Amino acid sequence: MGALLFTFLCGILATTPSNPGAETGRGHRKERLGEVISNKMTKTIVVRVERRFPHPQYKKIVTAYKKFYAHDEKAEAKVGDTVRIEESRPISKLKCWKLVEVVERAVETAAVA
Repeated sequence: MGALLFTFLCGILATTPSNPGAETGRGHRKERLGEVISNKMTKTIVVRVERRFPHPQYKKIVTAYKKFYAHDEKAEAKVGDTVRIEESRPISKLKCWKLVEVVERAVETAAVA
């Protein structure tokens, strides 16, 4: 009888969220902020994300860049835009990020003919 009550209570505690205001869906997804460096592919943008950190030995601030391929369903991002991307399921061999929003539009310059 005691073991049955224990498993029942454990089941209730396991299903009750510790934070009722938290989202009940998927886990937390990574987000990155970066600059669009290419939009030549269909529904795909290439985003360059900057990461600044102190060098482990010399303590100088180092800037490292990484390219992410992100899915842009509506083709709304242009080269030079600052965008927010979010981690998602793998969409293709290289794409596992999705465009969330365009944070800042790039300044368009008129072409000189």
